[in-house]
Amino acid sequence: MELNSLKYNYKSRGHKTKTYGRGKGSGIGGTSTRGNNGQHQRKSGGVRLGFEGGQTPIYRRLPKIGFKNINSNDYYVLTLKDLVKLPNIADKVDLEVLKEYRVVQKNVKAFKVIGNDKVEQKFHLICNYISKQAKIAIENAGGKVTILPAVVNKTAKLKATKKEVADK
Repeated sequence: MELNSLKYNYKSRGHKTKTYGRGKGSGIGGTSTRGNNGQHQRKSGGVRLGFEGGQTPIYRRLPKIGFKNINSNDYYVLTLKDLVKLPNIADKVDLEVLKEYRVVQKNVKAFKVIGNDKVEQKFHLICNYISKQAKIAIENAGGKVTILPAVVNKTAKLKATKKEVADK
């Protein structure tokens, strides 16, 4: 006996024939492959890009970023009560003094004073915005109010320039 003369018996190599007609995935026609039934089998099936199987997708779970309201105030609002509570109130009250006493945060660039409380101390207030009643209350106590130029945010300035161009 030699190696080139060896033959194998029929069906001895383990090749299994298809079984037909024994349920899903048994090898019959269009539903023969498992895992492609249902949505993926249909002609208009499939899902859109970013579909996560019905759970809330990540672009809806995360907060929106990048929105800046052009009508928002870019200043910190103080009341007269806040100013009167300052210990050893200085002759001059401005943004640096308020930051030193930690009444406003370091990143604040402008502030507005409101309120109609009675002021007994005399001081010089330097602010960006002030209400009429607060100004009257400080001046009645013998104080002085200086109003600095308004701080305008970039988007509002851009909107104003576009409006001026449109008017011309």
